[in-house]
Amino acid sequence: MTDHLMQNYAPLPVTFVKGEGAWLWDTQGKKYLDALSGVAVCGLGHAHPSVAKAVCAQAGTLIHTSNWYHIANQEKLATRLTALAGMERAFFCNSGAEANEAAIKLARLYGHAKDIDQPTIIVMEGSFHGRTLATLTATGNRKVQAGFEPLVQGFVRAPYNDLDAVTTIARNNSNVVAVMVEPVAGEGGINIPDEAYLKGLRQICDEQDWLLILDEIQTGVCRTGKWFAFQHHAILPDIMTLAKGLGNGVPIGACLARDAAAELFKPGHHGSTFGGNPLACAAALAVIDVMEKEKLAEQAARLGASMLEDLKTALAEQDGVVEVRGQGLMLAVELDRPCGELMQQALETGLLLNVTAGNVVRLLPPLILSDEEAGQITHVTGELIKSFLN
Repeated sequence: MTDHLMQNYAPLPVTFVKGEGAWLWDTQGKKYLDALSGVAVCGLGHAHPSVAKAVCAQAGTLIHTSNWYHIANQEKLATRLTALAGMERAFFCNSGAEANEAAIKLARLYGHAKDIDQPTIIVMEGSFHGRTLATLTATGNRKVQAGFEPLVQGFVRAPYNDLDAVTTIARNNSNVVAVMVEPVAGEGGINIPDEAYLKGLRQICDEQDWLLILDEIQTGVCRTGKWFAFQHHAILPDIMTLAKGLGNGVPIGACLARDAAAELFKPGHHGSTFGGNPLACAAALAVIDVMEKEKLAEQAARLGASMLEDLKTALAEQDGVVEVRGQGLMLAVELDRPCGELMQQALETGLLLNVTAGNVVRLLPPLILSDEEAGQITHVTGELIKSFLN
């Protein structure tokens, strides 16, 4: 512990010094099974040899030059990602919030190109898009915003999973230029919309000549059982944002776009000193290689379905459980009461999990889990929840 860090975090009383696969070890040598993956970041687990090799090789050759010059790894990564996503161009940055900032700026450029003086983006209640001023304004959580007013103009809210509300806004607000939404609301509690929701948003955006922006920062890179969550719905966004699992812990974000949105940025419109540097892109290229070679999207779908069924079975008769839900390796158990203390209780048993939205136990394990490790996570989680509720 130190007195010299700002107090914006409240870390649990543990320091990790080593990781391997789905496991972490603390300073005392205690071993923990990681069902959080650094909040959906380490999809390949810890110290993956392919990522370590790529990072070490690149660090020994060239880490950074700046975007004043061509960067071969950046160009390779843009080609790989756009092909996987059905998009056309990519902008690279360092985080999900920065990727969402780029998406917001693209939407505003799009609006101004249509002679809309006050371009407005529809965002969803209960969403999370980041902690910069624009992205915390877009976030549908008053706790994230409190104390940071004045907020950024140009956003209007609709309830998540409510197409009628978006249609009503369309009738009453001529300044709207885009809809920004998470395919699965991660921080909001792993809330999964109706099957028709994303298709309906795509149709509304097409009818209104709006951009559809999908925040895939938590859902992307195979987490939900597809490379990107929108691929469950046979649609394409106009803009998509990525981060978290893209670098397996090396900071990198990406904003991908197609059609008109892909042509909006011109030199001087946007930039990032570190964004897309050789090191970060080498890590991301290694991640993509492993994901493809080991078919980890399919693995996430299979393991996620098995873990979801195990949790439902274990908690079927348990009072206090509101719902067990998930898509791929995004799993949640919603309780009828606050349960933040479960993070500490899980830590004591040697399991890392998360509580989000106050009363939702969230599991985001690595995609490289073995069946045995997956079963251990669901068993321990189920027992912890039953003990807590009883």
